[in-house]
Amino acid sequence: MAEEQVLNTHNASILLSAANKSHYPQDDLPEVALAGRSNVGKSSFINTILGRKNLARTSSKPGKTQLLNFFNIDDKLRFVDVPGYGYAKVSKSERAKWGKMIEEYLITRDNLRAVVSLVDLRHEPSKEDVQMYEFLKYYEIPVIIVATKADKIPRGKWNKQESMLKKQLNFDQTDSFIIFSAVDRIGIDESWDTILEHL
Repeated sequence: MAEEQVLNTHNASILLSAANKSHYPQDDLPEVALAGRSNVGKSSFINTILGRKNLARTSSKPGKTQLLNFFNIDDKLRFVDVPGYGYAKVSKSERAKWGKMIEEYLITRDNLRAVVSLVDLRHEPSKEDVQMYEFLKYYEIPVIIVATKADKIPRGKWNKQESMLKKQLNFDQTDSFIIFSAVDRIGIDESWDTILEHL
């Protein structure tokens, strides 16, 4: 596995949670942000690719992550888990606050090398999924699309779903598109290889 030479992924810990710029770590370690809908499987993605059970808290209640959570990986890289979007039970003002917090981080953070944007392979992308992708393309932030929950649909339908997602996102063919399943452990090496290319 490519990442083994570069990172000891077992040496991973949650570093801090930040609400704004003044809380961000002050150094030049590269960061990769993870964005997606509340229930798309961000925590499962983090735990799976780091080989950890519950480093990132998976919750049956979507919308639990309300801050930017910084994970330190072997003192060489950080993952930044941003609040999930599109969760209906959160008030409009709360959502606007999260939006501002996410935007501030994505636009102003020099450490940011790429964003892993998670979408659900089973469904059409949400309005917010499309907006997130457009936002990242507009600001020329490198983006890796990871389509989660591949274990929930037959392998024979993957290509069809991938084509549909790419079409609706107006996908740029120079970006990476990875099919992922935390359950079947599909797409782990490919995710790492792609993340490391951006560092």
